[in-house]
Amino acid sequence: MAFAHDLIDGIEAEATIADKGHDADHLANTIAENGAEVVIPPKRNRTIQRDYDMDLYKERNRIERFFSKLKRFSRVATRYGKLLANFMGLVKLAAIAIWLR
Repeated sequence: MAFAHDLIDGIEAEATIADKGHDADHLANTIAENGAEVVIPPKRNRTIQRDYDMDLYKERNRIERFFSKLKRFSRVATRYGKLLANFMGLVKLAAIAIWLR
């Protein structure tokens, strides 16, 4: 099983948005080392509360709703396209269909 910091190591991004379940110092440090802004709200029981961009965190809801809509397309959700190019074509086609609604 891959850990979150292993998956994001080396990925370039301006910010990394996650929920409270990912509030861990080792993950925040990995994100900061990659040069991205850490947008993870701290848990209530954290002794030292970390600041985060609340407005940017609100965008996470829009991203999750988009992926929820994307999963309604069964070919995308089950990944019938075995080749990456075919799968990405299906994702783009589904995104266009969502955008046109």
